[in-house]
Amino acid sequence: MKVLSGIQPTGRLHIGNYFGAMRQHLQLQAENDAFYFIADYHALTSGPDPKQLKEYCLAVAMDYLALGLDAEKTVFWKQSDVPKILELAWFLSCITPMGLLQRCVSYKDKVAQGLSANHALFAYPVLQAADILAFDSELVPVGADQKQHIEVTRDIAGFFNNTYGETFILPKEHILADVAVVPGIDGRKMSKSYNNTIEIFESEKSIKKKVMRIVTDSTPVEEPKDPDKCNIFALLKLAASEDELAQWDSKYRNGGTGYGDVKKRVVELLIEYFAPYRKKRVELENDLGYVKSVLAKGAEKAGAVIEAKAEAVRKLVGCL
Repeated sequence: MKVLSGIQPTGRLHIGNYFGAMRQHLQLQAENDAFYFIADYHALTSGPDPKQLKEYCLAVAMDYLALGLDAEKTVFWKQSDVPKILELAWFLSCITPMGLLQRCVSYKDKVAQGLSANHALFAYPVLQAADILAFDSELVPVGADQKQHIEVTRDIAGFFNNTYGETFILPKEHILADVAVVPGIDGRKMSKSYNNTIEIFESEKSIKKKVMRIVTDSTPVEEPKDPDKCNIFALLKLAASEDELAQWDSKYRNGGTGYGDVKKRVVELLIEYFAPYRKKRVELENDLGYVKSVLAKGAEKAGAVIEAKAEAVRKLVGCL
């Protein structure tokens, strides 16, 4: 199947990004035609510092490659390297009802979080629809909070198809049922906007410091604890084996286990899990020419697909 997904370069990627999205991206590339991009046009909706945005784009590219993205099999590019996508987004904007966008909860949520209420943020779902529809994407791996945007994409594709004829494939969202929300060090969902993240490739010393600061309740060591309501246990589940997880579950429920012991094990597991990827990441930092060449080749391949779709649409609407 054709699989597409994008990730915004709004900061250093964290373990919530990995276990919530990136891991399934990398799994899906094995048996599908995968198209993954760095969504820097989308990132502009939050008004990032230009120099920092450039740095984050390169960092995201290195992270994906270090974590196992297959540049020979997967098309991987930076969104702004193929500006033709904006033309396709404009064509889709012209048939997208305002009411459809006004019902999107993401815009309201982001404004409530302090982002500027600009037009790009409001029209974000249309550009996202262009990203998806340009490649005839059949499967779009997203978090549960992005499900509405895939529904909007299908609606936009339907409006266009009904107006000009069958042009776009209606995609389906791919949401893994067993992917839980990764908690941050303050107990809320791990997010760069909350400044509560554990970065994938930050120093081992920093990881330990952050994990040991994670908020817990005041249940005494000797008392039983509920693993299903514990932030530390939620992180333990990400990297521990089933057997080890069962042992910790029993320790929690029987009492006699302190949160400090669990935190230490979480630190060990996270460091062990990402150790081989960390080595690859260092190699990429010393070979930026390769990283940039991957993005350039990906942009060339993605550009050919987007150009073909934009030309077909241009003809249908009468602009060719």
